[in-house]
Amino acid sequence: MAVTDAGRLRKNRGAAPLQTLLWRWPWVRPALLLTPPLAWFVLVYLTSLVLLLITAFWTIDTFTTQIVQVWNLDNFRIILTEPAYRLIIGRTVGIAALVTVTDGLLAFPFAYYMAKVASRRTQTILFAAVLLPLWASYLARVYAWILILNHSGILNWSLQSIGLPPANIGYTNTAMWLVFSYIWLPFMIIPTYAALERVPDSLLEAAADLGARRWRAVLDIVVPLAIPGVVAGSIFTFSLTLGDYITPILVGGAGSTFIGNVVYIGAFEAL
Repeated sequence: MAVTDAGRLRKNRGAAPLQTLLWRWPWVRPALLLTPPLAWFVLVYLTSLVLLLITAFWTIDTFTTQIVQVWNLDNFRIILTEPAYRLIIGRTVGIAALVTVTDGLLAFPFAYYMAKVASRRTQTILFAAVLLPLWASYLARVYAWILILNHSGILNWSLQSIGLPPANIGYTNTAMWLVFSYIWLPFMIIPTYAALERVPDSLLEAAADLGARRWRAVLDIVVPLAIPGVVAGSIFTFSLTLGDYITPILVGGAGSTFIGNVVYIGAFEAL
């Protein structure tokens, strides 16, 4: 018994300095937890971005296709002065912004219904419906929209069957807008729903007791509190659309080139 007590005493004495350290400097514990992921983030992600930025100041020899490691601003000058590149940048940013606004307008009422109106059972069903498209392949969803929007697709067939002219929006910027809005909509709904779910119902009840109409309470109370979720979803949808290059190839037409396509073509030619 004495031997056991002595062992416990030595163990407690060994742990005491560490406990004292964590008590005196409370920032040590989160620092120890965050150091490994932050180190991975800095070394792998940020380092690759910095190296990519450095190569932007180099050029490629058109004869040998070798990278010339001479510092210059030719690449930036070409992007800012060439009309073709400015058109591509404007198209990419414009469609990305339009997709973000569209998904925001669609996601907010849907997420509000899920968080504040629907029952628990209905919430589960709707949440599963939001996540269900993410289980399918990205390419499978894009090809499904091609079957719907192309000139001999389901949309034109349905319009012609009821005596209306075909829409013929396949392989256009409109088609890209529709496909992007559908693909990235879950990434807007989920953070918006998470933000709305954290809004206390007591605030809406207090607003109703003070005579505020439902829509006024939503505008003055719910919307400001849900802005962080909407901003997070907007970052997702805008950045994902901005960097996409597969959908413009499969769904877009001749005038639907994105920045990602230019980067892909340039990287492919440099290999």
